[in-house]
Amino acid sequence: MPRILMERSGEMEVFARVVQDGGFSAAARNLDITPSAVSKLIARLETRLGTRLLVRTTRALTLTEEGEAYHHAALRILQELNDADQEAAGGAVRGRLRVNTTIPFGTMFVAPAIPEFIARNPDLIVDLSFTDGMVDLVAEKTDVAIRMGNLPDSGLIARKLGQSRRVVCAAPGYLSRRGSPQTPADLAHHDCLTFNFRRARPSWPFRCEGREIAQPVKGSIVVNNGETMKQMVLAGAGIARVGLFHVADEIAAGRLIPLLEGQNPGDLELVHAVYVGGGPLPHRVRAFIEHMVATLADQPLLKGMP
Repeated sequence: MPRILMERSGEMEVFARVVQDGGFSAAARNLDITPSAVSKLIARLETRLGTRLLVRTTRALTLTEEGEAYHHAALRILQELNDADQEAAGGAVRGRLRVNTTIPFGTMFVAPAIPEFIARNPDLIVDLSFTDGMVDLVAEKTDVAIRMGNLPDSGLIARKLGQSRRVVCAAPGYLSRRGSPQTPADLAHHDCLTFNFRRARPSWPFRCEGREIAQPVKGSIVVNNGETMKQMVLAGAGIARVGLFHVADEIAAGRLIPLLEGQNPGDLELVHAVYVGGGPLPHRVRAFIEHMVATLADQPLLKGMP
């Protein structure tokens, strides 16, 4: 029985690595074995399970539906095995932890949480970077990233940290010059501040008469991060749609005015910690994620509340 379990965990690790690296040859290089050995292990795994897990073509490797399910289960089991090893070995939190986060969220929530985390783990160095653009965790050697919004399909593992309702808002000065939109269609006659991310929407969602609509928006300013967006809308440059957590204080102080709240669909901006799967999760990464989960648990602005 121990021999069989050992073979299964080895098969899982090779399979997870193939998925992470996107091919047999890349996985073989990282595992320091031959491509033929990887191929034989995957073939043996599929034979034992009685189903195909991977579909290979000359250009790509994709998971079957059964492969997707097995991949998720394998990652969980490998993580539990790694956790057991780390717990038995003492699970020391040390080394360098590379964290990437968005500028607004990092400024408001991550940076203030770091001193306590370091105090608990004095042998750790936290290398913190702020950017609102998408980061290639492997290429940038990033251990964990905190990302806002819906996540694209990828080999990354995600842990939800919170969620914030989005709000459409503008400064009183802008509204006194241009007037307040009464319907989503009125936005066509306003300067709407937008992001220049590839994943940014060219329209904003609203709910009118019980149905969802997508209102096209445009304006004379596009930006690449939430903090610049906040400063632009505060300066009266136009109307913005942002996470409520980022502008709640400005709204409470009257520096920004919520707009079209009756048509707000209540869509949520999700916050996730993401990291590369397919292998053991370093204890420093797990410790940081758990610290952020505990730190953010009592933040009402990250519960999707108005």
